[in-house]
Amino acid sequence: MSIKIYTKDSLIEALRKIAEQGWIKSARSGNHGSIGNTLEDLLGIEENNLPIPNAAEWELKCQKINTSSLTTLFHTEPSPRAVKFVPQILLPQYGWPHREAGKKYPEAEMSFRQTIHGLSSSDRGFRVVIDKTNRKLLISFNPLDVSQKHSKWLKLIEQKTNLGQLEPQPYWGFDDLSNKAGTKLLNCFYVQAEVKRENGSEMYRYSKITMLQKFSFDHFLDQIELGNILVDFDARTGHNHGTKFRMRQNCFSSLYAFATVII
Repeated sequence: MSIKIYTKDSLIEALRKIAEQGWIKSARSGNHGSIGNTLEDLLGIEENNLPIPNAAEWELKCQKINTSSLTTLFHTEPSPRAVKFVPQILLPQYGWPHREAGKKYPEAEMSFRQTIHGLSSSDRGFRVVIDKTNRKLLISFNPLDVSQKHSKWLKLIEQKTNLGQLEPQPYWGFDDLSNKAGTKLLNCFYVQAEVKRENGSEMYRYSKITMLQKFSFDHFLDQIELGNILVDFDARTGHNHGTKFRMRQNCFSSLYAFATVII
């Protein structure tokens, strides 16, 4: 496959033509990122490589329309990094038996899976707190916010800790987080597709295309407070899948100063 080179204007024109094609069969059946992969194939470009002038400043992002699934923005572990907070503190001190313990995994396999934000605490008492004075994004634990259904788990936690705030408290400094987010959340063409199944194949219609420019870290923090950006912990005894920042559907445009609707 020859790689095409685009200007910004020619890429916009190519995306419009793809949208005009209507329903298109998935090129990557069963692939989680097949909407984006199919679009890249249609454009004749390599995966995660947008060949336009200043390509380092632009990305192509795709998402299903009307999906409840979250979009992963980037991975980054909390500070202090030397502590290896997730595997060394959250998992052993605040984890619970993995549902596959004794089956797929050993009997002692533990799990720590939480998807949390700044709007309210999770049912296990975890929450994201924005400390603008000290310029930190903190992970907070409040035992008073733990749901009754997790009361047995809370008693086990009390045996391991003093049931106070996390100590040390994991965090991301604003400067580090802004740099990470600004690097990953570049100016982008945000493409949303309708999805259906036809004759056993997944079909896409690329029906919403927006050009997003000038990422705003202040907007990023706002979306955490609104509960639209979430911090996702996914660890078990045998493997830490990494800490992710993820976003709800239809909120992506809110991270940028300028949004230009193409279709």
